[in-house]
Amino acid sequence: MLRRFCLRCARASAVILSQPSSSQTARWQQFDSLPSLELTACHFILESAARAIATRGFFSIVLSGGNAPRHVYRALCAAQTDWSVWHVYFGDERCLPADDPERNSHMAHTVWLDHVAIPSAQIHSIRGESGPDAAAASYVRELAVLGEFDLVLLGLGEDGHTASLFPGGGWEQTANLPAAIPVYDAPKPPPLRVSLSPGRLSHALQVLFLVSGNEKKQAVANWRAGVEIPASRILPTDGVDIFLYA
Repeated sequence: MLRRFCLRCARASAVILSQPSSSQTARWQQFDSLPSLELTACHFILESAARAIATRGFFSIVLSGGNAPRHVYRALCAAQTDWSVWHVYFGDERCLPADDPERNSHMAHTVWLDHVAIPSAQIHSIRGESGPDAAAASYVRELAVLGEFDLVLLGLGEDGHTASLFPGGGWEQTANLPAAIPVYDAPKPPPLRVSLSPGRLSHALQVLFLVSGNEKKQAVANWRAGVEIPASRILPTDGVDIFLYA
């Protein structure tokens, strides 16, 4: 269904607003249909990849879990790109068995990664099955050799959370967090998770939020009004892009 839309039409359907604040600069794009948002997101990702590959020969992307990116990932299966130089990371993971359908990595593999030629060594899953502490420590070591991400994909929860950074979590009161942190008390099941920290998610050339669903309206309203929520703690130098259909 996504292929029925042209990129020009998708862009024309968006209202683009820059919203600078004292900390985060957000470029909001309001879409009039979910397929339009998904198509534009797909092109956004591929354009980011093309720039990175032309500039330094590889592309590093951080994937979001949840339902918001599922159709985008599926559409990427048909993309024309040099998959051999893609490096895939994850913004968070649930501490469940590796083959559990609720794992973010399981969804990404099922709808996309298993269908393209990205070398398996370049798909950097979080080993959530090891438990939050061991998995976070392992991912810190894995990320230590990488500088800025080229692109980070994120979603938004009804409570304003992004990745597994939930409001009221201990991470909010902790300075100098490592690149990946254990989460013990997520308010949504499962409670045990691993998340990249706000600082590591912010260490990126581009950050794109994909937000859809009426249940997100209050979180979006708070965000746009300048109320601090976890999503507003993502502070890349060049600001964030937010694709919104809600």
